[in-house]
Amino acid sequence: MADAASLGRRVAAEGVGAFFLFACVIGSGIMAQALAGGNNGVALLANAIATGAILFVLITMLGPISGAHFNPAVTLVAAMRRDLPWLDAAAYLAAQFALGIAGAWAAHLMFDLPTIQFSAKVRTGLGQWAGEFIATFGLVMTILGTVRHKPQAVAASVALYIMAAYWFTSSTSFANPAITVARSLSDTFAGIAPHDVPAFLAAQIAGAIVASRVAALLFRPSS
Repeated sequence: MADAASLGRRVAAEGVGAFFLFACVIGSGIMAQALAGGNNGVALLANAIATGAILFVLITMLGPISGAHFNPAVTLVAAMRRDLPWLDAAAYLAAQFALGIAGAWAAHLMFDLPTIQFSAKVRTGLGQWAGEFIATFGLVMTILGTVRHKPQAVAASVALYIMAAYWFTSSTSFANPAITVARSLSDTFAGIAPHDVPAFLAAQIAGAIVASRVAALLFRPSS
């Protein structure tokens, strides 16, 4: 998906994408909770629609530059598949975490909340961990399968998958180690308690690695 852009340009694209994606996830959660009148279903629906919409825009806009990962799990898989050098992957990860956290703080600023905060929302247990494994597995499969068969549909496929996964996974589909860390720094609708983050990260990385193996079997070129 990415062109031959310089590493600096690609890393900048990853940073800009992570900033707006994370700001949208957290900001739309804040707005949704404020307007939903206590109805968490309505709030989750609004959060899911906003996230899917921004994903479509960001992947369409930035995909031709960096591949539009915005997600360490996706970057890890790209490096494992040798689609991205490991040193480039490290630079992608730094941008995703740093600018993504800045996006979370920007959401707090926009809604007049304390910039520095930690979530108190407990998200733990086998069901939640299974949800994150499945959510990340499905996301990576969606990306690799669509890139293989219909690359022009990646933006729509990823956006629609995440919107669906908000609803069919017990964890509401974080599916992204960087956004998991950023959400631990936001005591809002989208938050996760910091002590619950390590298990989510482990489930996400495991899901991504297993998906890359399955995709190698399913999506290999026809002989």
